[in-house]
Amino acid sequence: MQDYSDKVLDPALESCLVQPLLTQTDCSTRKILLVENEEDQCLLYEQELREEGYRVLCARNGKEALKCLEESPCDLVILDIRMPEMDGIEVLGKIISRYKKMPVILHTAYAHYQGDFMTWLADAFVVKSYDLSVLKKAVKELLGKKG
Repeated sequence: MQDYSDKVLDPALESCLVQPLLTQTDCSTRKILLVENEEDQCLLYEQELREEGYRVLCARNGKEALKCLEESPCDLVILDIRMPEMDGIEVLGKIISRYKKMPVILHTAYAHYQGDFMTWLADAFVVKSYDLSVLKKAVKELLGKKG
């Protein structure tokens, strides 16, 4: 029987059953909290970010996001604005007050929110698009600054 003591199973990598342990500099050790109430969009963004090598946690609303952050600290949050129960701007305020150095990307279909001064507290503001390259670039830049 082969010894896999230096390996870790990673369910995010569907094509591999066993993967070598990763160092802190690898992007796959970077954990992103994706807060998106639209299930199809959440699945798409999650898949795209996992393909980039990130570990992704998903929350469907602001309350779930805050609970998730308490239980499992993340390196970055991607936050939708229009959500039930607690909107993204309120969640942004709570994240900033509790986790001062955690980068937050506001990711919304509503560009007019960029004029709301509360959104200026986010590290990036990305308007949703079929082209996810802008979102991926913002993630990469913010995690690069942090690490």
